[in-house]
Amino acid sequence: MLRIIYMGTPQFAVPALEALLNSAAPGALLPEGYEIVTVVTRPDKPTGRGQDIVHSPVKRTALAHSIPVWQPGSFKKQENSEALAAYHADLFIVAAFGQILPQVVLDQPRYGTLNIHASLLPKYRGADPIAEAILQGDSETGVTIMLLDVGVDTGPLLHRRSIALADDETTASLTLKLADLGAQALLEVLPRWVAGAISPEPQDSQQATHTRMLRKEDGEIRWDKPAMVLARQVRAYTPWPSAYTYWRGKLLKIIAAHAALVEPAVALPSGTVSVREEAGHQVLAIVTGASLLIVTQVQLEGKKAMSAEEFLRGYSQINGEVLG
Repeated sequence: MLRIIYMGTPQFAVPALEALLNSAAPGALLPEGYEIVTVVTRPDKPTGRGQDIVHSPVKRTALAHSIPVWQPGSFKKQENSEALAAYHADLFIVAAFGQILPQVVLDQPRYGTLNIHASLLPKYRGADPIAEAILQGDSETGVTIMLLDVGVDTGPLLHRRSIALADDETTASLTLKLADLGAQALLEVLPRWVAGAISPEPQDSQQATHTRMLRKEDGEIRWDKPAMVLARQVRAYTPWPSAYTYWRGKLLKIIAAHAALVEPAVALPSGTVSVREEAGHQVLAIVTGASLLIVTQVQLEGKKAMSAEEFLRGYSQINGEVLG
């Protein structure tokens, strides 16, 4: 019986965990079967105004299946790495865990540590590959199953699966798709890896690109950028950090938008708002560095999200004003 420790935190890591739990019976995936001896996730943190303790999606999933949960914090602490070694696990599986594992941890399991990464490595190493694929206007992305080393997504590749990006793809929608794809890819790799049927492929570092962790301030819109770029920003930053601007001192989130199909010649300052009709509905047409950004859904600070048409019923005075 193979002993597995699963490490992950957000919703992206849940489908792979569920797939493993559903395939653990002997013969279902591995002849000898396997057990997940514990799930490791980041420590609980208080959130929101009430500072309520909220369990991570991975923790909730593990508890629902009566799997032990361990939240030790950093494995750079010797006591944590020694406690991990005491499990005598044969394999670690990592998905969006949120920390770099030291070599002393990677050396523990005999089958190494498999990682599910949400890009086609070596493209988009790092913390936010899903948003980056949308920001760059890629037509496809995917997931990679890799063997972890001490670098940031630098380990050898075991398997890659690709997926096409829809024109209206957001980070929220793409995360769900890649999470499911990652679960499928893991189940394809696991029996072959344990059987010794996969030769790890070193990454070509010359082809590597990198991402960084997004910050709240990344979402602020610069209206001098082209509308096409801003439309991708709106989709990439949904649900977080969101694409936003300011109007009369209040934060205004741009929830849904697209670039105008025809690039009109506009002599007004970037950020200037006009009201237009599209498909029988009123929309906000905002001047950018190139073309117009057609905004169809917004959320004003302190208000609920609403269509641009609904927003204009209460705030028609935005017509002709400059945002930012």
